[in-house]
Amino acid sequence: MKQLILGVFVLSLFSCNQQEDKKTSTPNYFDVAGYFKQEAVRLQKFNPTIHKIVSANGKNEQKNTHITNWETELTSFSSADINKASWKGEFTETLKNDNSLSYTTNNPKIPIKKIEIIKNHHQIKGIKIFKLTNNYLYTSTDTLLYYPDSLYFIRSEQKIKLLSKKIYQIKGEWK
Repeated sequence: MKQLILGVFVLSLFSCNQQEDKKTSTPNYFDVAGYFKQEAVRLQKFNPTIHKIVSANGKNEQKNTHITNWETELTSFSSADINKASWKGEFTETLKNDNSLSYTTNNPKIPIKKIEIIKNHHQIKGIKIFKLTNNYLYTSTDTLLYYPDSLYFIRSEQKIKLLSKKIYQIKGEWK
């Protein structure tokens, strides 16, 4: 009897373990997560002064600050990784010219709709990320902009049924 209870307990533990969709071993697309991990390490060492403005539904707070944890600060960007195994082949890569590359999808199950990478002589000058999450209760539209050593910007519009729309913004400018 004890073995049966132990077996059921062990099985229930394993059945509750949800695994995140793993990254493919070799990226199919631009490695967003890897890029922002490197940026976090670089910025942690550089420790720039940032003029940060946080806005929620039109109310602003701003201050000059040093970010203590860049990996956390850039989480919204690094989480836009499109190199998940189940997303392979879901994005269309478009090279506009030698300096502009984009990835787009129309798959309604994938929240990241578009990523644009702006380069100059193989050096990244900007990244734009557009997300859309839509279901019967909730709609969220996020725009993320990142320009190394210049600016990062996050705008999120959220609409929950029966509630008013909420708009959040974070803007960080290097001083």
